[in-house]
Amino acid sequence: MNSDTILIATSDDTARHALKGTLEEHYILVYAKHGFEAVRIADSIRPTLVIVDVEIPGLDGIAFCRRLKETKHTKDIPVILLSSHADKEDVIFGLQAGADDYLDKPINPTEVLVRIDAHLNYTKFLEGLEPKDLKLLLELSNSISVLRNPKKILRQVVERVADIVGVERCSIVSINNVNEFTVKASNDLEGQDEIKLELDGYPEIRKAFETRSAVTVNDTTIDPLMDPVRTQIKKRGLSSIFVVPIIKKESVIGSLFLGTATKLQGGVSDRVYKLCHLVANISANALENAVLFESMTTAKEVFEEFVTRDVLTRLYTHRHFYDQLEREFSRTRRYNSVLSLILFNLDDFKKINGKYGHMLGDEVLKQIGRLIRSIVRESDIAARYGGDEFALLLPNTDKDGALTLAHRIRNLISEFDYDVLTEENVTVSTGVSTYMGGTSHTFNQLVHWANRAMMEAKAKGKKQVMFYDEI
Repeated sequence: MNSDTILIATSDDTARHALKGTLEEHYILVYAKHGFEAVRIADSIRPTLVIVDVEIPGLDGIAFCRRLKETKHTKDIPVILLSSHADKEDVIFGLQAGADDYLDKPINPTEVLVRIDAHLNYTKFLEGLEPKDLKLLLELSNSISVLRNPKKILRQVVERVADIVGVERCSIVSINNVNEFTVKASNDLEGQDEIKLELDGYPEIRKAFETRSAVTVNDTTIDPLMDPVRTQIKKRGLSSIFVVPIIKKESVIGSLFLGTATKLQGGVSDRVYKLCHLVANISANALENAVLFESMTTAKEVFEEFVTRDVLTRLYTHRHFYDQLEREFSRTRRYNSVLSLILFNLDDFKKINGKYGHMLGDEVLKQIGRLIRSIVRESDIAARYGGDEFALLLPNTDKDGALTLAHRIRNLISEFDYDVLTEENVTVSTGVSTYMGGTSHTFNQLVHWANRAMMEAKAKGKKQVMFYDEI
């Protein structure tokens, strides 16, 4: 066993036991089941690396990561997020909060060991680098933690590396699930252009992908690897090439490509070899983010997803709720359909905030957000209406369907084990209303009806579900 200490922060017993079985022979392990406990331990012992569950209670993995990276004496500790379902939104938020990597559940022992080894051996690569190299790595690390646009990050990577190393061409090439290759960024490309590659024309990149190792071509005019593309190589004006695979979660997701117009007499120097591998490692998250962002169809959709979601609960905001309400109401009226609304408010939530503080109160709201997201349909609009009040807009749902869901939500919230609370049960008072298309009512009346029903539920002893019957 070496002296490296790993903090494992998760309340998931299965994941914790799996990590323990994989790591206890190799590292010193400490554990936390609560986000705030994890912060205290990290501040106190400054572990070599942290593995934190995205859904750890108290202070979730994303908030924990942001806290760690904003604190001077812990900001350089590598953080690996643990996700139960590789949710794209969680991954993007986590990486932007400063996480260095992520793992999926269930735990794969080989993958865990490989990823941890890669992060802990990072500092060994720093030996022999020049001050300007270290400055470059710092700049790139800071850019990744600050910039939100992964393409801008990749653009900065290729431009700065080309300048520091002194090469005519520096590019980052990605690979997708069907083995299609794309130049995501290059110092000799204008703007945000991308280029699709026919890999048969780039045997050096193909070899890097296939062998998962760096490929060096000291002289493109005589190296046998370049025989099939000798004519094309002359047109590129490159005499030497160096390709480093970009590896993420044991998979090659891209490559860092360097090309020079002059021949490398003594091969790639140890300094350039190390620097390029470190840059490839730093670029992995940005390259993966770029692919994730593109998978969400358009940049506009990504932007809208961020601005329409409540930061705490990840439900829609009050404003977005009303935008969708007006749209769904008009559609219901036009097609003579049916639309239901559920409004519910937490009972005596001020007492919980008063006893435990707003930070733990926020954790309760966050967990309620997760509960709601776990049961609503894709067509439903679930929103944090305001404070401790929530709204669910249900297209094509009649009174009976809405009441059934309202009772299910009430029971789910009251029976859930909120680990940040010691005694209290969380209950809700719920109002339900339904609009039948073809009538002259307005969408504001639908909200008014549901609100009146919710107030009636409060008046009748709370933890009730009431329906407004005058519709």
